[in-house]
Amino acid sequence: MRKILIILLLSVISLFASGVKWENDYHSAIKEAKKQNKPVLFISSRHTCKYCVVLDETTLRDARVVDGLNRDFISVISYSDERDYMPRELWRPGTPAIWFLLPSGEPMFEPVMGAIDANNFLKALTIVKEEFKKRQKKEKNDFYKLKK
Repeated sequence: MRKILIILLLSVISLFASGVKWENDYHSAIKEAKKQNKPVLFISSRHTCKYCVVLDETTLRDARVVDGLNRDFISVISYSDERDYMPRELWRPGTPAIWFLLPSGEPMFEPVMGAIDANNFLKALTIVKEEFKKRQKKEKNDFYKLKK
């Protein structure tokens, strides 16, 4: 009986520990993105938004999405109904608004609006990572050209 209880406890702990690693706020996310040189996933959300809840309970709990975000991105979510900080330029009237930002906070693309399923979200992550690498390579090449 004791072994079963320990196994059950460890299973529950592992389920809760395997979520997206969210930064506390926008500013700490930008700071961490600069430090780690990673793009930022910024989501504008509301607790009372049906599609925000769907996104959170499905896509953002998919193990593949969680792994990809935790490995390659700095993630932060801002809840307008909690009055979390959100830069004016990232505000949109609808939620969820899913932004991909450079470590500077500059948007890489227009936001994806609404709930997106895990497979399409993973495709978006691949596109963002490729674009981020291209921009990093271009910046590096531009830097070397200036040095010459």
